[in-house]
Amino acid sequence: MARRRYQEEPENHERWLVSYADFITLLFAFFVVMYAISSVNEGKYRVLSNSLTGAFSSSSNNNAVQPVVVPPVVKLDALPVTKNRSHEALRKEREKMTGVATDIMAVLEPLVREGKVKVSQTSRGVTIEINASLLFPPGEAKLNTDSIQALIAIASVLKLDNHAIQVEGHTDNLPIRNPVFPSNWELSAVRASTVARLLTENGVDELRVTAVGQGAKLPVDLNDTPEGRARNRRVTVTVLSVLPEPVIEVPLP
Repeated sequence: MARRRYQEEPENHERWLVSYADFITLLFAFFVVMYAISSVNEGKYRVLSNSLTGAFSSSSNNNAVQPVVVPPVVKLDALPVTKNRSHEALRKEREKMTGVATDIMAVLEPLVREGKVKVSQTSRGVTIEINASLLFPPGEAKLNTDSIQALIAIASVLKLDNHAIQVEGHTDNLPIRNPVFPSNWELSAVRASTVARLLTENGVDELRVTAVGQGAKLPVDLNDTPEGRARNRRVTVTVLSVLPEPVIEVPLP
């Protein structure tokens, strides 16, 4: 059987008109949509707005939500209150420190009159300055028998308090060199520790007590005379105050 010969269709040179017409139609539709979006129908907008308002209003009426009444805000001047509290705390702390100093003076009155004990009050606290000749033999750190009763009397007052206590040992500037104490540092430190230990053994909480050896670096009198050196050989017991210190910001140079 003979095979039919395939005949090619002639080429159509006007097919691009179809694509062009589709493109023009789509472009026209795009501009129509853009125009419709940009042109707001004021009447329809108002109808939609009223409908939404009515819907939310009816929902709120059904829930019966009561209006919240906000109480008026009272503005307090905080600065004077803070100052008043600070002044009150300062006054109470000073009164407490004065009470401690008065009690110490009462139990040590004979020694204060003899000049062997000095009691002073500063912003740092109450300081009891005890002459070393009352407490220790020269160059030693073992307490005299007579001094123990004086320290027990001090402990009887301090154990009723709750402030921190710092015990400091001081010497004159004459060097000491012996097998027990190679220098005044060791002597002053051991003397301070001895007094601190006696206080804690007589009721003062050891967590409140610190012992410091100052050597000869903090004299209260000249070391040129025997009287001045005797004054510098001392032990101080300071009841540390908790008075708030003013905070001063250091400026940049």
